[in-house]
Amino acid sequence: MFELNEFILKKAEELGFGDVVVLGYETNRRQIRFANNEITVAKNWHEKKVELFVEKDKRIASTTITELSEKNVERVLKTLKKSIENLSPKEDYYGIAEGPFEYKNIPETFDRSIVELDEPNDYVEIAINTALSEGAKRVAGVLYTDYNRLYLTTSNGVEAFDEGTGIEISVRAFVSDLESGHGTCSARILKKFDPESAGRKAGEIAHMARDPVQGPEGRFDVIFDPLAFANLLSYMGFMLSAYAAEAGFSFLAGKLGEKVASELVTLKDIGNLPNGYGSRKFDDEGVPTRETTVIENGTFKTFLLNTSLAKKYGTETTANAGLIMPRPWNIVLEPGDYSKAELFSEVKRGIYITNVWYTRFQNYVSGDFSTIPRDGIFLIENGELRSIRNIRVSDNLARILSNVTAIGNEPFQIHWWEVRTPVITPYVLVRDVGITRATK
Repeated sequence: MFELNEFILKKAEELGFGDVVVLGYETNRRQIRFANNEITVAKNWHEKKVELFVEKDKRIASTTITELSEKNVERVLKTLKKSIENLSPKEDYYGIAEGPFEYKNIPETFDRSIVELDEPNDYVEIAINTALSEGAKRVAGVLYTDYNRLYLTTSNGVEAFDEGTGIEISVRAFVSDLESGHGTCSARILKKFDPESAGRKAGEIAHMARDPVQGPEGRFDVIFDPLAFANLLSYMGFMLSAYAAEAGFSFLAGKLGEKVASELVTLKDIGNLPNGYGSRKFDDEGVPTRETTVIENGTFKTFLLNTSLAKKYGTETTANAGLIMPRPWNIVLEPGDYSKAELFSEVKRGIYITNVWYTRFQNYVSGDFSTIPRDGIFLIENGELRSIRNIRVSDNLARILSNVTAIGNEPFQIHWWEVRTPVITPYVLVRDVGITRATK
């Protein structure tokens, strides 16, 4: 697709655009859905598209082109030119990165075996059978395989290519409609893919969740399963962007250098993480991805930045450029010292939450949010687990981070439709979490 990129760049420059970023994507995706213990749907997609960023006299715009004929490309560029002339200049725009750059291969992000995989159905069968063996009656979910190629060309001397693979499965197991569990597994290479673990966890939790009763209200010590805590961290990933802070969507605005979390919390974004589901060689400007510590021992160290925002604040880009706003690649919570058993032994009376969804913020600036636990939820009393239901977490994200009391020593990579930015997190114990009754 580099020929198309060069054509777009040439035509854009002829029309008088200044900074231009052309990102060509070629995607092959396979989906296998399953329900009631059987495969129900198999689909394949092959997609080509171009994401385009343009600038003229500090006026900026972006668009996605899916019909890639030269005639349509020229039409889109002319339309962008007319549209951009009606925009006000963005006076604090300071340009894109200057290339060229050198790139290193990231280990465990491409596997030819996934590209050539003939029978992904076998992995689905493994997950289903494992969940059933743990006590589930019905199993449903979805498996994806991906092969992606990325072609980047910019007006500042960048031409870069990356390709990657991935395979992931999301498994929900049911004993009844009110007794369910969820497990996932995501990997960039086949040898690290373990559908059996996803099926086992889903089945175990569903079996444990039998006969749930109405859960209590109040403030409780809560153990968040990696699946649940990843959900909260994925929302926080957006708030780590300097763009989000400027737009009024981050409780971290104005808090650089301040304590924003427990001293146990060290949070990183790692764009070049081996086997990281969001890892890639370069950001949308072509800057090589890297590791960035955003919270260190509870202290907020930096927002995620692109070149323009970095220049605005007199610092360096963190290599997190999106076409318009910085974004995280892989959010990583550093592990602690506790085994899972030790973590549970710390709680005399509390709640174990295995999964959440419908996370909504009432106030982004303060961090007030609510989220609904789903699948197995358990009241912990003197080491015993009792299945409960119909509760809601109603609290504040800054307080959640500040009340982290213990962190597990085993990290898990989480990526599914409720956690779109990959998160690597252990089990986490948080003190004094607000629990209310969910609305029926």
